[in-house]
Amino acid sequence: MYFIKENDIIVVMDKKKLRINMLSSSEKVAGQGVSGAYRELVHLLQRDAKEELIVTENLPIEADITHFHTIDFPYYLSTFQKKRSGRKIGYVHFLPDTLEGSLKIPFFLKGIVKRYVFSFYNRMEHLVVVNPMFIEDLVAAGIPREKVTYIPNFVNKEKWHPLPKEEVLRLREDLGLDQHQFIVVGAGQVQKRKGIDDFIRLAEELPQITFIWAGGFSFGGMTDGYEKYKKMMENPPKNLLFPGIVTPERMRELYSLADIFLLPSYNELFPMTILEAASCDAPIMLRDLDLYKVILEGNYHATADKDEMKQSILEYQKNPDSLKELKEKAKKISREYSEEHLLQIWLEFYQEQAALGR
Repeated sequence: MYFIKENDIIVVMDKKKLRINMLSSSEKVAGQGVSGAYRELVHLLQRDAKEELIVTENLPIEADITHFHTIDFPYYLSTFQKKRSGRKIGYVHFLPDTLEGSLKIPFFLKGIVKRYVFSFYNRMEHLVVVNPMFIEDLVAAGIPREKVTYIPNFVNKEKWHPLPKEEVLRLREDLGLDQHQFIVVGAGQVQKRKGIDDFIRLAEELPQITFIWAGGFSFGGMTDGYEKYKKMMENPPKNLLFPGIVTPERMRELYSLADIFLLPSYNELFPMTILEAASCDAPIMLRDLDLYKVILEGNYHATADKDEMKQSILEYQKNPDSLKELKEKAKKISREYSEEHLLQIWLEFYQEQAALGR
């Protein structure tokens, strides 16, 4: 409810809530970042934007805005029902080229997949990218720059937070590790793009360090290199643990165990794992991708290749006090991508888009 003044008379007006209908099938596949990002956004809006928004999920209803989080074919068909969907917003979590190294797509289908993805994005009236590097690719594909907005992912601090020191010590005991054992944690789908080969080689070359990789094959046999990585997971070095796809509660424990969180990816979209690890105060080490220079602004330890990762891990193991600065940088990442910061951005975005759709 709000008040306006007309001809010196105060008029009471009802503030209309916007109805946002979310369409997503991401949670059908466990262990992928898209589903985590989707659930975080829905949870935030339903909890903290009740006065401004009515947020529904996967309902065949009329809405001010329909927000497409995945590119399912039934969703594509629904875009032709303009009256029902209202303003159509598409979430760009990937581009066709980013599927390389993730999924096995037969050569003859690659062109079809690429045309479908861009056709879906073109059906949207506005796009939101989680990766600012995607903007130029979308523009090159013929999508007007003014139709694209960058809004980053974020994490829930109630869910992702550091654990008490006593609990971390207990977790180490449960794994048979003493309090001085150096632990490197990685997370994500087990695939070439994530740099899993380098992670395994590091474990082989540093037997005195414990390595843990949380994640598995979210897309099963469709994963690029599935058979190869399945054998590696079944016969890892003794100092490398593969707990598979784990619950958020277990993942929070692993982040808290980490002396270093290492993501050696060759290509990334906007990894939720980095935000989650940072929110748990885990020092962050990454391959130095252009994306990180934009979104993380130096708040991580950058490495060029496996050899630099190895050397850096050894230096931090010898001088653990030097990790304090990296922990402080992780806290900066956590503050930048907090719920409080992103809530207002999303509210303003939805309000602007709804106004354009009227």
